[in-house]
Amino acid sequence: MAVHDHPHRHSGFRFPFLHRSGTAPAADTTTVTATSAYVFAGLRLLTGFVFLWAFLDKTFGLGYATQSGKGWIDGGSPTQGFLGGVAVGPMESTFHDWAGAAWADWLFMLGLLGIGLALTAGIALRLAAVAGTVMMALMWIAEWPPAKHLSDGSASMSTNPFADYHLVYAVVLIALAAVGAGATWGLGRAWARLPFVGRNRWLL
Repeated sequence: MAVHDHPHRHSGFRFPFLHRSGTAPAADTTTVTATSAYVFAGLRLLTGFVFLWAFLDKTFGLGYATQSGKGWIDGGSPTQGFLGGVAVGPMESTFHDWAGAAWADWLFMLGLLGIGLALTAGIALRLAAVAGTVMMALMWIAEWPPAKHLSDGSASMSTNPFADYHLVYAVVLIALAAVGAGATWGLGRAWARLPFVGRNRWLL
C-alpha cells in the first residue's frame, strides 16, 4: 500500500498578508519620520514655554513663583530667593555669595530669555542646548539631590539621588538640538540658510 504525503493543514486564525510576503509588512518610514518631527516640535515648543514663562514671571511678578510686586522690574532679584536658600551641597557658600548679585541676575534672566526664544523660534538650538545644560547643571548642584539631609540636619526631601527634573530638561535640550527640531513648526530651515550661520555651523 503506497503512502502519500499530504501537506500539513493548520487550523485556526491565519494572517493572509503574512503568508504572501513571509514577513510582517515594514513600517511606513515616511509616516514615522513625519510623526517624530511633529512630536519633537511639540516638545520644543513646550520646553521653550517653560523657559519663557519663568522669565516673564520673574520679570513682572505674575503671582506664580514670583509674588506680585516682587518682580525684577520692581527691584526684586531673580536669584536672591533660590540661591540664597541653598542649604546643601559643595557650592552652598558660593551660591550664597552669588545670590542677588547684579551679574548673576542678568546672566540668569538673559539665559532664560535666550533659551526660551531660541526654542520657541526653532533657531540656535545648539547654543540653547549648551547654555541650558550649564544652567540646569548649576541648579542641580544647588539642590544637590544626592543629599539625604540639609546642612542643618533636616531631611532634604530629595526623591532621587541623581535623576531630577533639571537633568531631564538638559537631556531634552540636547535631544532637540541633535535631531534639528527647529525645522518643523519653526524657523530652523530659514535660519540654517543664512550665510553667517552657514559659515558657523555651531550657530545651528
